Amino acid sequence: MPLLEFDDVHVTYRSREGDVPAVRGVSLAVEAGESVGIAGESGCGKTTVTSSVLRLLPPTAKVTGQVLLDGEDVMKMSFGRLRAVRWGKAAVIFQGAMHALNPVQRIGQQLAEPILLHEKQVSERTANNRVGELLEQVGLPASRARTYPHQLSGGQKQRIMIAMALACRPKLLVADEPTTALDVMVQAQVLDVLSELVRELGLAMVFISHDLSVLSTTCDRIAVMYAGRIVEQGPAADVFDTPLHPYSAALASAFPRIGDPRFRYAPAGLAGDPPFPSDLPTGCSFHPRCPVVMDECRVVDPPTVRVGARSAACLRVTGAEDVA
Repeated sequence: MPLLEFDDVHVTYRSREGDVPAVRGVSLAVEAGESVGIAGESGCGKTTVTSSVLRLLPPTAKVTGQVLLDGEDVMKMSFGRLRAVRWGKAAVIFQGAMHALNPVQRIGQQLAEPILLHEKQVSERTANNRVGELLEQVGLPASRARTYPHQLSGGQKQRIMIAMALACRPKLLVADEPTTALDVMVQAQVLDVLSELVRELGLAMVFISHDLSVLSTTCDRIAVMYAGRIVEQGPAADVFDTPLHPYSAALASAFPRIGDPRFRYAPAGLAGDPPFPSDLPTGCSFHPRCPVVMDECRVVDPPTVRVGARSAACLRVTGAEDVA
């Protein structure tokens, strides 16, 4: 049984202008100890679907389908049960560490807080000892517990956020673009920390990013989202090296690799913008931007078909099994 499973999940936001479909029929499973990346442009539904894991969506959001965490339907949990699951079974590394930490509390206090709240039997001394261990796990000295957020660099703050997510020893980490606003060298360090922790602790991780090249080296599998739907998923290296869906190919071509003859020239761009969820085009939602569009794409919403260990939602992809 997967540790995390999205089963035909739809998320709709209520607004004055009407309902806005942000996520449309997402099905995805994450096994224990597995890293799964979710890629796509801003507004494609990545954060919305993963926020449903711990019911962090605003009251205007309506969720249908099942979100199963270790076999339990998160949407049917009582608030007391949900509070116990948060931090203890699953935790989130939010993007924007610059603004996620309390500026008037020392780092040690902030790291100890979830431990003391969720593990009532733990003494303050034990919690403080664990804080030191957490800091060392993410490559920071234990003495950083005495500092305030403004005394840390952006990369150090992001490591603190990772340490905080690990505070109650969860089984699942949701990393929502954890390298946003960091320079390239610090990004690499943070990614190394995450990869090492996943290996050492046997964690499952859902990693959200725009960067398909980062996901291909960090994750076991990748799911590519467009307009609220998964348009391709499969082994990470395969999705990046030989994408089946034209949108996946566009994402891959935006991140050149040194020494790869396919990228002798400047990275290729993709014309246009993603559609507004409230005004989706007919047929395939990617067809207005697709470089290989066919007439049929403008009227037929492609089903998801399986091709070996991969699946894609494109009329140009033929497979033995329809999984839509």
